Amino acid sequence: MRTPARRLVQGLPPVIGPGARVLILGSFPSSLSLAAGQYYANPKNQFWKIMDALVAIDPSLPYGDRLSRLISCRIALWDAIASCRRQGSADSTITGACGNPLDDLLASHPGIRLIACNGSASARSLAACPPANVTILRLPSTSPAYARMPLAGKIRAWSAICRYLDR
Repeated sequence: MRTPARRLVQGLPPVIGPGARVLILGSFPSSLSLAAGQYYANPKNQFWKIMDALVAIDPSLPYGDRLSRLISCRIALWDAIASCRRQGSADSTITGACGNPLDDLLASHPGIRLIACNGSASARSLAACPPANVTILRLPSTSPAYARMPLAGKIRAWSAICRYLDR
């Protein structure tokens, strides 16, 4: 029996403003996020709940308003992978990954001082060649697939990004 071919999928563009201090780097958007054209669109993903706890971004706000609030808080969003082949949403099924030009983004936004990796997959993408002059912090994944840590623990871990927002 043949396994179905994995189709090539493209990620989302970066969300970033001119004063960005923190880049939250995911691995690759979920199927739900890609279909919606929105970062962290899966309602079971805890990202927006964590942002609400840290910088008062109400998860019920329209997506555009949440992004505007992130930008005003000096937070940027992007993913390590620009395109890949994948079935479903699991990082473990990714093949043929093509990375995003992270060095170019950092060069055009020199105020970024922290790359906050949302989970181990994005952190692994930086391990071989970490960018210079930027702190890299691996944080617990906000994905519903990572359920070992309760939301309160994730909020505590993610609160480390706050000290980089006012620099």
